[in-house]
Amino acid sequence: MKLRFLSLSLIVASTTFITFLPFRAIALPSIGIFAEMTPENPAPGETVNITLNSYVNNLDSVLISWSVNGKSASSGVGKKSFSLDAPNAGGETSVLAVTSLPDGAVETKIVIRPNVMVLLWQAEDSYVPPFYKGKALPSPDSLVKVVAMPEIRSGSGMVNPKNMTYVWKKDYANSQDDSGYGKNVFTYINDYLEDSNNVGVVASTVDQKYSSTASVDIGMTKPKILFYKNDASLGTLWEQALANGHKIVTSEILEASPYFISPGDLRIPTLTWDWFINDGVVSAPIYRKNTMPLQVQTGTSGSSKIRLEINNTEKIFESATKEINVEF
Repeated sequence: MKLRFLSLSLIVASTTFITFLPFRAIALPSIGIFAEMTPENPAPGETVNITLNSYVNNLDSVLISWSVNGKSASSGVGKKSFSLDAPNAGGETSVLAVTSLPDGAVETKIVIRPNVMVLLWQAEDSYVPPFYKGKALPSPDSLVKVVAMPEIRSGSGMVNPKNMTYVWKKDYANSQDDSGYGKNVFTYINDYLEDSNNVGVVASTVDQKYSSTASVDIGMTKPKILFYKNDASLGTLWEQALANGHKIVTSEILEASPYFISPGDLRIPTLTWDWFINDGVVSAPIYRKNTMPLQVQTGTSGSSKIRLEINNTEKIFESATKEINVEF
């Protein structure tokens, strides 16, 4: 097994991991006429459908004219809907709908300013072995940290993320204590009853002129154990985990590595290490409880079952078990 290490994940435009919600629409007062967007929060370059609605006026029998950035685009009786592509990030598109009512024309203005949000997240206290190039994943009762990095352009420069206000949601419920000015970091402890958690955020400039929204689904995994050979000369051979039926010639040190369990420091005594050989309890070295020295008796052959159980005494849902048969 090739080992990989990565402490932080960058989430980019992807319909699987993050949803970009990158615009702010402003509708000017229009005497009971309001605009709806589909999708509600389009990405840069995505097709936007705008529909006018009114609880006061019948829009099906009046002339409606549409213009984009001051240029006439479409018109017709009852033409309540209009479609266009959102501009690139940092751009701005102004859409004006003029509804010719019997009492006079009414203007409805929508300004689309695409902005991009990047979310970074990591499990704060999840163990992975050295040189592991994958991502440390959260397990039950893990502390997870999410950082919002809005990329909002104002004039010729980018708005500092620390100078914005943030509204955080976890599983679609507002988190008021974590929201506010400059709070672009959100932390939470995942629930062992949930397979994943959805974290969303809306970042806005202080004047509310620009905003950007993003969300991410963060899954949860169960801790697991892999066994490796600890070589007297080369150290732990991390490049290959031991398979069932591993052959021991004379003597060998078996080293266990738990993935995604907390605490991240295996020396902290909240973890208990229980080793078994053929279902009998054996003691591991006090100074390195994640290793088990094995010695083959001269003139013997056969196989033995080795099992390790790791438990976190402070988090009852964080545990892992691994069993392997070794031949000699």
